[in-house]
Amino acid sequence: MEAIWFMVFSTFETLAIYSIIMTLLRFKTTEYIWQALIVMILANLQSFIMRNELQLDYLAPLITVLIFVFLFSAIIKIPVIWSAICTILGYMFYALIQVFYMLTLYGSIEATHNHEVDGYVLQLLSSLTGLLISWIMYKYAIGFTYDLEKLRIKFEHILLISLIVVVLILLAILFYLNRLWLLLLFFGITFGIFLFYAIQTKE
Repeated sequence: MEAIWFMVFSTFETLAIYSIIMTLLRFKTTEYIWQALIVMILANLQSFIMRNELQLDYLAPLITVLIFVFLFSAIIKIPVIWSAICTILGYMFYALIQVFYMLTLYGSIEATHNHEVDGYVLQLLSSLTGLLISWIMYKYAIGFTYDLEKLRIKFEHILLISLIVVVLILLAILFYLNRLWLLLLFFGITFGIFLFYAIQTKE
């Protein structure tokens, strides 16, 4: 049951972050939503295993950020630099929302760790607020107005494919050495999706 609740509230959370990043890039949240949801569910499954089964809490957020960068650069075809910038900004913005609720409702960050339900309530409130703010931002055209293509690196297509392959190989070696077969499978599927889209030429 714990896994189900984790997946439900984590999906709300990653959806809010995705929505904020899309709005910063002046995209509608519903664009690429199905591809994004598949990637987010896979990312959350990996995160659950890493946090709850393997106690790799420190590594899970870093990999999730990396997955978001590849999501925006490989699937949505945003230049890698913009993908990284907006992913970091989106995460920071969401973190500020969450810290605000932590301090307002619970008085401290540590207080939410005492009860699992408090953590879920915090995730839900933060997610709904993030989605509302991203909707307002999109409605009033708040976001980057720069020409995104100007920051596209020459031969970025090849660079992106190389980065995905290198990261996948490094993660595969790490999980293979530790016999983490389930994580190896999930990461293989996730990065396989990125490779599929990265190899395709932009329409």
